[in-house]
Amino acid sequence: MNRKLILLATLIGFVFCASLAFAQATPDDAKDWVVKAVAFYKAQGKDKALAAFKDPKGDFVKDDLYIYVLDANGKMIAHINPKLIGTDFLTVKDADGKIFAKEIVETAKAKGSGWVDYKWAHPQTKKVEPKTVYFEMVDDVIICSGAYKK
Repeated sequence: MNRKLILLATLIGFVFCASLAFAQATPDDAKDWVVKAVAFYKAQGKDKALAAFKDPKGDFVKDDLYIYVLDANGKMIAHINPKLIGTDFLTVKDADGKIFAKEIVETAKAKGSGWVDYKWAHPQTKKVEPKTVYFEMVDDVIICSGAYKK
């Protein structure tokens, strides 16, 4: 086979694989992820669910999609980044200075679920990007997942 043809086919294969490796979730994906996480929480209980949501290699992490959980006071109780667990997110501001967790907590308490927009570092690119988060309150926790806006 022609070496140029082999090289071209290999290059196309790498580009295709790289595009698959960085699939970007949509807001619908984030909502579906939360619905799945809520069902898991209800079936397995709080302790098992929080442990699963904290596992960066677990079933609740896919590409740039992951679950995080706030308590009813805005404290982070589950996240794939262990450094964030225990943080009072009512004091955390996004890149524009927005205290987005306050809006999440207030909306969750008032309506049970909703959407909030903010800016956050993308876990793959490490760049700050606009993000929308869907969340649902279950018992005394708020289960969240977001999608970076395209």
